[in-house]
Amino acid sequence: MLYELLHWLEINYQPPGFGAFEFITTRAAVAAAMALFISVMIGRRIIQWLEKMQLREVIREDIGLDNHLGKAHTPTMGGIIILLAVLIPALFWMKMDSVYTWMIILVTFVLGVVGFVDDYIKVVKKDKSGLSGKFKVAGQVTVGLLLGLTLYFWPDFQSFNTLSTVPFLKSVNIDYAFLGEALGWVIYIPMVIFVITAVSNATNLTDGLDGLAAGTSAIAGLILGIFAYVSGRTDFSDFLNIIYLPGSGELTIFCASLVGACMGFLWYNTHPASVFMGDTGSLALGGSFGALALMLHKELLLPIICGIFFVETVSVIIQTTYFKYTKKKYGEGKRVFLMTPIHHHFEKKGLPESKIVVRFWIIAVLLGILSLLTLKLR
Repeated sequence: MLYELLHWLEINYQPPGFGAFEFITTRAAVAAAMALFISVMIGRRIIQWLEKMQLREVIREDIGLDNHLGKAHTPTMGGIIILLAVLIPALFWMKMDSVYTWMIILVTFVLGVVGFVDDYIKVVKKDKSGLSGKFKVAGQVTVGLLLGLTLYFWPDFQSFNTLSTVPFLKSVNIDYAFLGEALGWVIYIPMVIFVITAVSNATNLTDGLDGLAAGTSAIAGLILGIFAYVSGRTDFSDFLNIIYLPGSGELTIFCASLVGACMGFLWYNTHPASVFMGDTGSLALGGSFGALALMLHKELLLPIICGIFFVETVSVIIQTTYFKYTKKKYGEGKRVFLMTPIHHHFEKKGLPESKIVVRFWIIAVLLGILSLLTLKLR
């Protein structure tokens, strides 16, 4: 919204320096700084309010990690800080006439609301199970359906809506409309729903250690921001031989806001955490990653870009599947890991929480670099 005002002033009065805001890089930098400022400065007041309202983390006594029991008095629902720090700068600096702007904001906000309801039931209603699984999935499916319908039927996307870049293969794109253009939505829309649901849940699973989800989210957001920038420029997309997506550069500004918000949130969320993001933050962040990858036609890269989230989810699937299999076959369930998600496995092995988190950050950085290398290693 602020960009629209500055744009109008630039056209009508040409004040010195205002032309700089026509550049995506300028607006992205300002948005990142604004998000960081909001999360740090407003974050303290929100944490104080959460403490006053006694909105504290609910720790299950049967979790099997004694060091986590001391976190029971830590305020949760800190995802409110992230949502404000992401959405306010995005609304200020993204173009309001872009469908990319409204779809990424819609996905992030709605899944943030779903997460907020889940947190509210846990901490206010004292129901440790939180929002019923079917209602949570219903919210994720609804968001995925809306996004899928928009990306498939919106006129601006008609020429490339069902295409997706295949990593490590040059000039190769998968086309989900292999049943024909008339039935392309039959495959594409369920795929969108799956991605949104899977990535939001994966991010939620990762939010188990102080600073883990926020730090890895900042890294993933930075990588997706780079992809958004190069995809929205004809020169870079032509040089890198990737799909040119007119207007997708606006997503760079959202990614910059997300990175700034997560970095600011780490001010309070690093060990020992003063606040947890809760489902309010993790579902919103995960949904935004899924939506960004889909809008940039890079969803096949998500297992690399969001590799930490992916591994956390796979560890849970392996543990659950193997336990059920061995229980059925031998009458007693066996486990592959000491505890899942996998970050708890390393806790059980005696590694300090902060060391696990930093090592996961390092792995996330390496995976981010690998995902960028796919632009040329083809």
